[in-house]
Amino acid sequence: MPVRNPKEITRARFTHRNETRSVLGRVFWTESENGADYLTGWEDAPRRFATQPLQPGVGYGGGAFNAAAAALFFAGAGRVWRVGDSEEPRALTPAFGGAADPVVSPDGERVVYVSHYEGEDVLAMAPASGGGWPRAWVRGADFYMQPAWSRAADRLAWVEWDKPNMPWDGSRLMIAEVNGWELGSPKQLAGGPRTPVFQPLFTPDGKGLVWLENPQEEEFDRLVHLDLESGEKSVWLQGAALLDPAWTQGQRLMSFGPGGALYLRENRRGRAVLWRISPAAKEEEPLPAGISWLSSLSGDEHGLAAVASGSLLGERIIFYDGEGWRVRAYSWPRGCDGGVEPEQVVFSGAEGSEVYGFYYPPADAAPNPPAVVNVHGGPTSQRTLLFNAQAQLFSQNGYGYLELNYRGSTGYGRSYREALYGNWGVVDVADALAAARYLGESGRADASRLAIMGGSAGGYTTLMTLALHPGVYRAGVSLFGVTDLFLLARDTHKFESAYCDKLAGPLPQAAELYRRRSPLTHAHKIKDALYVFQGADDKVVPPNQAEELVRILRENGVPHRYKVYPGEGHGWKKPETIEDFYRETLDFLERELKFS
Repeated sequence: MPVRNPKEITRARFTHRNETRSVLGRVFWTESENGADYLTGWEDAPRRFATQPLQPGVGYGGGAFNAAAAALFFAGAGRVWRVGDSEEPRALTPAFGGAADPVVSPDGERVVYVSHYEGEDVLAMAPASGGGWPRAWVRGADFYMQPAWSRAADRLAWVEWDKPNMPWDGSRLMIAEVNGWELGSPKQLAGGPRTPVFQPLFTPDGKGLVWLENPQEEEFDRLVHLDLESGEKSVWLQGAALLDPAWTQGQRLMSFGPGGALYLRENRRGRAVLWRISPAAKEEEPLPAGISWLSSLSGDEHGLAAVASGSLLGERIIFYDGEGWRVRAYSWPRGCDGGVEPEQVVFSGAEGSEVYGFYYPPADAAPNPPAVVNVHGGPTSQRTLLFNAQAQLFSQNGYGYLELNYRGSTGYGRSYREALYGNWGVVDVADALAAARYLGESGRADASRLAIMGGSAGGYTTLMTLALHPGVYRAGVSLFGVTDLFLLARDTHKFESAYCDKLAGPLPQAAELYRRRSPLTHAHKIKDALYVFQGADDKVVPPNQAEELVRILRENGVPHRYKVYPGEGHGWKKPETIEDFYRETLDFLERELKFS
């Protein structure tokens, strides 16, 4: 049964899987319930390992837990916790600041994690058995992520970077020797201001280190191996989209698995390709039928686990033992899979540029349907061929639906990603206009019955498009959309505090550009119907940005609705919020596109 109503999306969200880890053939994952994530694992059946929710507290979160042979280590309430098969969770660190991605040393003695407290980020170390005060092992950079131990626990590698860079702009791969409870002087192995690096991993034999990088000025990424004994570097794979934008801690795009091979996911324009790589050979590893997207790869010689889905298959945990794939857990009851197959589309944008997206036709195949163009957030992000419950919901309700991977999206090379830098509010808006034109000219939708929607940065593009080009879209839906670049630069959290320097320019030099690129500056030009949604507790785009926009809409008599969800932040987590949001949105679009 495909997604037909908001209750089905709520049910899917209720059992959403994010991160997975595999050790000694056992699989563990995070599972959402009522907006909170819990630590779950597989024995003879799924089992919850802790009653308290996981709460990684660095940036946007992520890095909720990691698994070792003897215990699990997770982040919650500002602490690092330990839990085993026969023990209750116990705190290893005091409760202050935020913690994420706790990684235990192979000898089981120490746990290293990313810590954030009063504006400072560090790599901290604590005894893995408890009973000791944590220590800041590495400090001085603005941000840290992805700590990794060598097999002998005598080396530690990690990624760090400084503002105004985001981690996908440029970062540094660092390594240091470990002697008991002391860390030696760090040494930079790779990366730089224009070379992002991602996910260092020591080889199972302890003799090598691998990582992903996007070399300066090169379009695509490569997988690099360093022989720690000889110092010789070699490239194992190159010319492919391998890095994801590191919006959260604990992202895993590769892992060593059965046979000692390295398993790595390539992003081939939104479709996952799994590589099996060893020094002697590399080949594509077939995925189970219907699977088109993978994330959070984790494994060892006993097996490889991943979060997987397909365009018609809901999210699930899959496990590979070297001979075949098996499903360990489903996010949806199997009957909720299905829907319409998306079409990968490429169309012409401004100045002859190519623009990418995925189009979902209405399930009833009605000619000239109304359609929704969805603009993803980030803006450094991408829509892929994972199961898209929102797209299927609109399709089942008679809408065409286009996921727009506008210029600025990842997965299509450096030039495409960086086309938005200095041009936020320009090229994304131009691509939104091109999307509307494409839908109409190709006969995929009725050009007079189009809506545009998006959240966060996608809400920003939605508002700028409606303000600067009224009448192209009949209606818009903005979820916690950015309305004022000055307020965004002033009020947002540390992780994104210099993001606008890349997207628009540094202040105060770019003050005039900030004014011209802010939707509030042009809000009086909005004529089309608009629904504004906002989380009351949003720290990334606070409610004051929405309130001023709504005031202008009200004064100008623009048809609009405004809804604030108490207890919600930068994205919906509560099932009742999710269900209400989709009911409200469907009702709004039905009135504006079908019956107006």
